[in-house]
Formats: sequence, C-alpha cells, structure tokens
Amino acid sequence: MTPQNYNVIFMGTPEFAVPSLRALIADPRFNIRMVITQPDRPAGRGQEITKSPITEVALEKGLPILQPETAKNNPELVRAIASIHPDVIVVVAYGKILPQEILNIPEKGIINVHASLLPKYRGASPISAAIINGDAEAGVTIMKMDLEMDTGPIIGENKKIDISQADTTPSLSTKLANLGADALIEYLPKYLDGEISPVPQNEDEATYVQLIEKEDGLVNWNESEDIIVRKVRAYNPWPSTYTFFKGEPLKLLEVEYSPEIRGGAGIAEIVEGDLYIGKIKIVRIQPAGKKSMSGGDFVSGHADIVGFDFKS
Repeated sequence: MTPQNYNVIFMGTPEFAVPSLRALIADPRFNIRMVITQPDRPAGRGQEITKSPITEVALEKGLPILQPETAKNNPELVRAIASIHPDVIVVVAYGKILPQEILNIPEKGIINVHASLLPKYRGASPISAAIINGDAEAGVTIMKMDLEMDTGPIIGENKKIDISQADTTPSLSTKLANLGADALIEYLPKYLDGEISPVPQNEDEATYVQLIEKEDGLVNWNESEDIIVRKVRAYNPWPSTYTFFKGEPLKLLEVEYSPEIRGGAGIAEIVEGDLYIGKIKIVRIQPAGKKSMSGGDFVSGHADIVGFDFKS
C-alpha cells in the first residue's frame, strides 16, 4: 500500500482540531473517509444550536459526518467505522473517551494530537495548566492511543514553543493547534510507513490535570499574586476569573503583575489613576450585567472600592 492510499477517519470537535483536519485534507497521502464530531449544541446567551468548528470544515469540504451522542456502547458507530476499513483514526480534541472496540478497528491504531509535552499534563486541561504553573514552554505530542487517559506510546519527538507573559488559553491554544498540525503531518506518514515506532512514556514523570469547573474561576486572594495573574490568563474566556465586591461579582478580564507596587495583598487602591488590588493592576474588569471597562473607569463609579479588603 502506498501512502496515497491511506484511509483516515478524523475525530475532533473544537477550533483546536481544525488545523489538523485541514492539514490532512490538503495532503494527498491521506484520504479522509469520514469525520466524527460531537452533536450540534446550544451556545451563547440565545442558546442557539451551533455547529462545531470541525462540522463546519467537514461541510465546507463535503466530507461525510457522524455526530454520535456517545462513543461507548454504540454498536451503530462501531459498525459505521468498521465498514470504512480505516488504516488509521486521527483524534484531536474529540471530547469523548473511546472504548476498546473502537481502538481495535484501524490496522495502525488511533493517533492523537495532545496539547502537552507528555507525560506531563495528561488529562483535560493541559494548556491552562501550563499557564497557571508558569511554565516557560508548552508543546504537543503525537501519540498512539490506548484505553487509559493519555498514556499511550509517543510517536516521534515532542514539539515545543515558548509561552509569553501575554498568552491566554485561547492564544496559546491557537499556537499549539498549528504546531500540532505540523507535527501530525511530519510524524504520521513516517509512522504509517514503518519508519518510526511508538516509544512508551516514562510513567515516573507523569502528571495529571483535571477538567476545569466554573468554581475554579473564583479568586482566592490568599494565593500568591503572580499565581492569581496567571489564572486570569488561563481562565480566559472560560470559566473566567471573578471575585466579589459588596456581594456583586466582578470579572477580572485582564490584569498585570506589578511587583514594584507596595500595596497590601488583597487591598484595593489607586496608583496614578489605575486600580490595583495588592500588586495586581486591574486592566479590564466587568461588573455583573454591564460591559467591560478599565479598572480606572470602574473606580470612577465606585470610589468606595479604595481600601476594600478582598480577603475579608
């Protein structure tokens, strides 16, 4: 079999998966026989039914689409996949755990683009974790999936990029999505052609990250201020970082860590017209039910915030 004859099923859902799908479509060595993505969901304030970014690409390219509610205990899905006789399935942020009966179908297995330098940050939120932990770099790993969470052997080398002090989860996701697509196109053909073999991960170096919940965005003002600043970046846009002022929620949309400021941790003050909470400059803030505004503009309507102790 020549590389041009490889039949591929692609499984993915969010924007992160789009560069990988487009890269596979553009490469003549791969024949995308089916795209599997999550069902259309209600989104936004109006809760309108919205197609996933991967659905949009598949429709644009005229590719067959399946949108099963679940991958487990789904014999219809298993039959649909098996009927194509895929050489390989490529998974990029699909969002569902795949059962062994699906893992067994493709001759070359299931290949995953994971947004961390495995075995570091196995799990659901590796990009946010890299920002929160103050990592200097992030990366992607092309791996062969097994039944456990992100434990499969690695195909080729990890790809790395620097994390800037301005990176948020969306900006870093975009960079890693493009990096992942490049790595996929570099390593997948070599793996399928038998030029490289998957290498087991070092279990002694494995770390795990959990799915982010809404309550994770609540600021703990007893934490280190530089960690709070990184969480604002990591939790942008969801779940967002928020605190309370006189019983009303305030979203912290953009902040800066200013170690030269002498303010007390958790105490609001004005420095040269800007709002600070401790050493954290509040660049953009959003009161409940209102549009976002600068920290200085918020103070104009809430002068009583000066001296407020957010730790109390």
